[in-house]
Amino acid sequence: MNSSVSFPPIRIGQGYDVHAFGEGDHIMLAGVRVPHSRGVLAHSDGDVALHALCDAMLGALALGDIGVHFPPSDARWKGADSSRFVSHCNEMLRERGWQVGNVDITVICERPKVGPHALAMRQKVAQLLEIDLDRVSIKATTSEKLGFTGREEGIAAQAVALLVAA
Repeated sequence: MNSSVSFPPIRIGQGYDVHAFGEGDHIMLAGVRVPHSRGVLAHSDGDVALHALCDAMLGALALGDIGVHFPPSDARWKGADSSRFVSHCNEMLRERGWQVGNVDITVICERPKVGPHALAMRQKVAQLLEIDLDRVSIKATTSEKLGFTGREEGIAAQAVALLVAA
């Protein structure tokens, strides 16, 4: 490796998460309780948006993934609020001299509809990351009735995070 090469002080990470639907009357999405006819099967609260965001943040700094830092085998994380994971990841990157520039999260499902909750989700993520609202994008797409999300067997999310040197 040539250490004399200068790179811009930015890092980009991407994340993906998926959970199957199970019993329940709501799901957590980007830290917001969203009414739904099903819940999710997960060790923590199963917030696919926040899990994907954590993986994007961790990936940008080559720090592994959410399972490394919050293993499902650890009883401490049983039913845990995924907001704690995001706050911890944000603290880790700040300790290393980085801050979030912006994030873009896409939720993939047929239902529930994300649009009515998108602003609240953006506000929650901005609060957790301690950044301005205009640096958080949350949107949704369907899979046109194809695959497990199309059959409404589960929900997925992907996220991209841009980190900048603090």
